[in-house]
Parts: sequence; C-alpha cells; structure tokens
Amino acid sequence: MRDTYRISVGAVSRDLPLFQVRPGLRIAVLNILGDTELTEEAATVLAGRLVGVDGHVLVTPEAKSIPLAHALSARTRLPYVVLRKSYKPYMGDALEATTLSITTGTPQTLYLDEKDRSLIQGRRVLLLDDVISTGSTLQGMRALMAQGGAQVAAVAAICTEGDAGQDAGVIAIAHLPVFTER
Repeated sequence: MRDTYRISVGAVSRDLPLFQVRPGLRIAVLNILGDTELTEEAATVLAGRLVGVDGHVLVTPEAKSIPLAHALSARTRLPYVVLRKSYKPYMGDALEATTLSITTGTPQTLYLDEKDRSLIQGRRVLLLDDVISTGSTLQGMRALMAQGGAQVAAVAAICTEGDAGQDAGVIAIAHLPVFTER
C-alpha cells in the first residue's frame, strides 16, 4: 500500500499518493484530471481569493491545470490561455521559454501560441497552476509574459510545495511538504 498525504481544498479532502521523483525525495502528487469535485471546489475557493485582483486573462501551462483554468474562467468571466508544451505548425509565430519541472526532471519548453499573443499583450495576467514547487514552470511562464508584453497581476495555485518561504506572494489553498529520506 502506497503512503499518502491528506490535503483539504475547501470542503473537499483527498489523500494524495507519495511518489519518489529522485533518490531520497518523494512528493505528494496532486492530479486533478478527472476529479471534477476537487477541481470545482478549488476554482470556487481561488475565485474568492482573487476578488479584488485586477487581472484580464488567466494563463496556465499544459496539461493538468487546464480543467482548473476552465472552471476558474467560468467563475471569473476571464478568458484563459494555455501555454503548450509542444509546438504545432498551426501555432504560427509562437513565443517560447524553457523550464525544468520537478515531476519530470527534464527540461520542458512552454509555447505561447501566436493567436493568444494578442490576448495577453498590454494586459494584466493571472498565472495559474495546480502546484507550484521549485518555481521553474512559473519562471518560464513569467518569461513568456514578458516576451508577450503582459504584466503579471497575481500568481495562484491549488497548492504550493516544498520550501514554504519560496512561495511568498502565491495565492494558494494548501501547502504540500516534500518528503526526504535520510
């Protein structure tokens, strides 16, 4: 039986499985894909916490946080943009930035589709992710917003993870520790 870590998001609780991402380091994996109840509750809680934040567009990386962006968009009436992780020819003159995710351990490229550039240019954006851990994906998102001429109004996530001091300024519902073995 796999070890778990319990989180609460509003009125919804989940036992997250712990997975080893490198020797001596395990993380609690939050995967909202297919979990409508948790996604909807997280969107409701985050919408409440974003009241008063002057933003025009939600921006999220592909893929696990897309349902959250959609649900939050429905509540805030803000459009959302998905930063893709692979380039397709129909994306035209896309902007790109490289990140290193804790869950994959390999460099990933984020792409801002040409069609979405006009949605963010000169606008205040709300960066959104399911979990913010090392900040690498967030750094890539910020770089793309700067390239695209957007200003970051706020950063929001269901959970922050790891060193609690590094997530200052992130609007989050819960915090996940990392689990180290000595």
